[in-house]
Amino acid sequence: MLRYITRRLLWSVALLLIVTAVVFVIFNVLPSADPAQLRAGRGASVDQIEAIRHSLGLDDPMHVRFLRYLEGVVTEFDLGTSIFQNNEPVRDIIFDRLPATIFLVSGAVVLWLGIGIPVGVISAIKRRSLLDRSTMIVTLTLISAPVFWLGLVALYLFAQDVGLIHIFPGIGAYNEANSFWERAWAMVLPWIVLASATAAIYARYVRSEMIEVMGEDYIRTARAKGVPERLVIRRHGLRSALTPVVTLLGLDIGLLLAGNAILTETVFNIPGIGGELASAIAQSDYELIQGIVLFGAFFIVICSLIVDILYAYLDPRVRYS
Repeated sequence: MLRYITRRLLWSVALLLIVTAVVFVIFNVLPSADPAQLRAGRGASVDQIEAIRHSLGLDDPMHVRFLRYLEGVVTEFDLGTSIFQNNEPVRDIIFDRLPATIFLVSGAVVLWLGIGIPVGVISAIKRRSLLDRSTMIVTLTLISAPVFWLGLVALYLFAQDVGLIHIFPGIGAYNEANSFWERAWAMVLPWIVLASATAAIYARYVRSEMIEVMGEDYIRTARAKGVPERLVIRRHGLRSALTPVVTLLGLDIGLLLAGNAILTETVFNIPGIGGELASAIAQSDYELIQGIVLFGAFFIVICSLIVDILYAYLDPRVRYS
């Protein structure tokens, strides 16, 4: 097990270095706008632009700039400074927005697991029944619906400020909340919206896995030995069916923490990483975009590493593959 973890850890470090290089090249070669021009402003002279370029080290060779950037990331987690936010360090901006994103994602994860797994199990057990067909139609509808559309519909129906039925706090309620419970109440609608499509995906995935597992020989053996059906489902069927879900869950959490909750955060005006990324794109703040993308890549790689370790713990056969 230790050997497997060490191998995966070394691979993750190498992958992070590759991702850092790719992100750096993309944001320093492809952008059409000149970072020095953006910092200097529209009315700056050529000499002023060149002076800024020299002060930022933009006139150095690409490999020198990359090594300097890599040293800053590794030693101080320095992701640069934001052009349009008074040269505030990108690292501080990300850490300031991260709690809201973590709060949004954690609540949505609890919600979609609490709904998706039971629905998938029940649908697999009641296969081809009216309940199974109904739940699969609902899940297919939720998967097909865009998140921003679900958010707008939810606001129109249930928000206190613009909704037809004034139940949940509306746009920007999280920014005005002062206590934990006020923030949690403000997050109920975003949690539901973010969890809806994902819960539908998990329900269909768990249903498919449960149907396959319940047809295995060891399930028939357990039934032949007289094991109660509920124990067969819970101890044998569900445990085996949920093992692949660990991989899916880890990647989903990593992607959402990396900024994939951008649509939900934008619709509900939540001050998270996704909303900050949308603002940075609108302003062409390349250093901030680069920092958020790189930070998100770190999250995804780390979550993948954790998933690999958990998967090896749950299924010892993985260590030898």
